[in-house]
Amino acid sequence: MAANDARASSTPLIERRSIDYIPEAERHGRLFSQFTLWMGANLQITAIVTGALAVVLGGDVFWSLIGLLIGQLLGGSVMALHAAQGPKLGLPQMISSRVQFGVYGAAIPIVLVCLMYLGFTATGTVLSGQALGQLFGVSDSVGILVFASVIVLVTVLGYRVIHFIGRVASVIGVIAFVYLFSRLMSQADIGALLQIRHFSWSSFLLAVSLAASWQIAFGPYVADYSRYLPSQTSSLKTFLAAGAGSVIGAQVAMVLGVFAAALSNGQFAGHEVAYIVGLGGTGATAALLYFSIAFGKVTISTLNSYGSFMCIATIISGFRGRLQVTRLQRLVFVLAIVGTATLIALLGQHSFLGAFKSFILFLLAFFTPWSAINLVDYYCITRERYDVTALADPDGRYGRWNLLGISVYVFGVLVQLPFISTKFYTGPLVAALGDVDISWIIGLIIPAALYYVCAKKWHSAVPDQLILPVEQDSVVPAPASGASRSAARA
Repeated sequence: MAANDARASSTPLIERRSIDYIPEAERHGRLFSQFTLWMGANLQITAIVTGALAVVLGGDVFWSLIGLLIGQLLGGSVMALHAAQGPKLGLPQMISSRVQFGVYGAAIPIVLVCLMYLGFTATGTVLSGQALGQLFGVSDSVGILVFASVIVLVTVLGYRVIHFIGRVASVIGVIAFVYLFSRLMSQADIGALLQIRHFSWSSFLLAVSLAASWQIAFGPYVADYSRYLPSQTSSLKTFLAAGAGSVIGAQVAMVLGVFAAALSNGQFAGHEVAYIVGLGGTGATAALLYFSIAFGKVTISTLNSYGSFMCIATIISGFRGRLQVTRLQRLVFVLAIVGTATLIALLGQHSFLGAFKSFILFLLAFFTPWSAINLVDYYCITRERYDVTALADPDGRYGRWNLLGISVYVFGVLVQLPFISTKFYTGPLVAALGDVDISWIIGLIIPAALYYVCAKKWHSAVPDQLILPVEQDSVVPAPASGASRSAARA
């Protein structure tokens, strides 16, 4: 533990590495930081809005809460299984997909992941812009631009600062949510709301899908934030720390959203931030709540921007070989990513709620098959025995294109199409199922089973053990001294 703390204290404030393997000598951090990071990422306004959608779109309070909890547990388990890969592999999440898709083929799901990050960053920026606009008395558009500037700064600084922000956001989020819940309990008869029970399969499964999609969407980057933990860190403990933080944080936020929407009499949609703050009061209290909302979005928006940067670097490195990203290149990447997301936010800020619901449900069609394939391969086929050195070699063990993984992935997306129900597309079997969208269930189970059967028969040779890069070639940062050491500890 002392050695771990010493490593952390000597780690530069600005992250030095990007998508490369993290040597053991540079590993640091504690499991509790996984819990606080993911709790902070979920105790925020977008999660509140997601929970509110279960009621806004027709569900009652009681069954919406049950459905959201089931979705959190199902989706959170998928998310946490990805998190447990980080300490073992020391790699960003999506680069490990080269085992299942090939060094070039992995770009297929990664491109879609980048689109997801842009969408989530943009929608989060809309809500943060509303909060900052109210806090500083400026327009929402100005608030969006201010928030985007903060995200650029934190994303460029990288891993260590992101975890620090996560710890602070957890504390601020807990205080804000405890206060909001206390105000809510004093203003409304919660017991009466819970007594209204009109079960509907479509509304219930919508709540399950909202929460499950929320959690599954973290899967493509959750290991990016556990990869610095020492390799001997327990996989079970990593699973529990990341999963518990994400599930607890999201469920608390979504419960608040359910109650807020049920009490709003139709005033929630279109005024999400103002309505939530209005529950807490006016004046200085309202200003603090606006600040907590904006700060709460910093964590998750930074995770999205950082993850997008990692994905773009992964795509480029797959076709160009090993990629060393300079700090200037990192800044350019981040500016391009956040700039694009900000433009989307500015253009779409007035039609947020409906578009967001369709967006997060439609994403499931593309990410549940990827999660199914990645997890089945890691835990059931290769059983953690990856050749990390071969992940950068198109002519190596994993090849350029893995037709098995790509074929199962494409089939996993297509098999969901008859069951999808969104504004973008509605499948032909949705009406026969009472307008219930079960595509994400199909997208998890069928690709997982198909890949398991096929990979057992046709999988390429699996190493006898996990093969890691030779660590004596890595450069260990020298301990900071003087003012720089003080800055690193700040």
